[in-house]
Amino acid sequence: MRKVTANVYMTLDGRGEFPKYPGYDLPSGDRDDPDEFFRRMWTDRYSDVTTVVMGRRSFTGHRRVHSLKGRKPNDPKFLFDYSRFLDRVEKVCLSHRLKKTDWENSRVVKGDLAKIVAKLRKEKGGNIIIEGGPRVVHEVLRRNLADDYWFLVMPVVYGRGPRYWDPMIAQTNLKLLSASHMPYGELVLHYEAYPQKAASRSK
Repeated sequence: MRKVTANVYMTLDGRGEFPKYPGYDLPSGDRDDPDEFFRRMWTDRYSDVTTVVMGRRSFTGHRRVHSLKGRKPNDPKFLFDYSRFLDRVEKVCLSHRLKKTDWENSRVVKGDLAKIVAKLRKEKGGNIIIEGGPRVVHEVLRRNLADDYWFLVMPVVYGRGPRYWDPMIAQTNLKLLSASHMPYGELVLHYEAYPQKAASRSK
């Protein structure tokens, strides 16, 4: 069975935004090499992931900025590697509005997210990353659809923007696998989801 990982990028107050803060735009090492969060969430996964699932906004944004066609000549080498990875893998766009796409190796699907994820698990291929944005990832958390989660937590209380933490169906328990911090206060957290039967409804 294919493993499903969800990527979560959020502020300290659970907002799915990328605000400016001291050091946010500074590379943590050589410009040609990814920082820790990018390496953990993406670079280390290039060999085992063959499908990336995104919501419509995330999909269209990635196509515009992160496909090889959208890459700028002075971008770091690791971002060109990322673009080659994205162009190569299967991309699943979750949308009721978008009817088709010309991004190579991509398809548009609609319907119940749990059924979509269950179907993808049964298809042939490597592991799956859900890079869906707050609305999609909240639904993954709410329904306990992923096997593990990578969190990038930015050192900002933002106060606006889409939320990851809205009402849940039931309690979802996560086991911390690793925790590290980056030079400007970001946290990189890796959690594993307990089996779904372990989650119990709050009383």
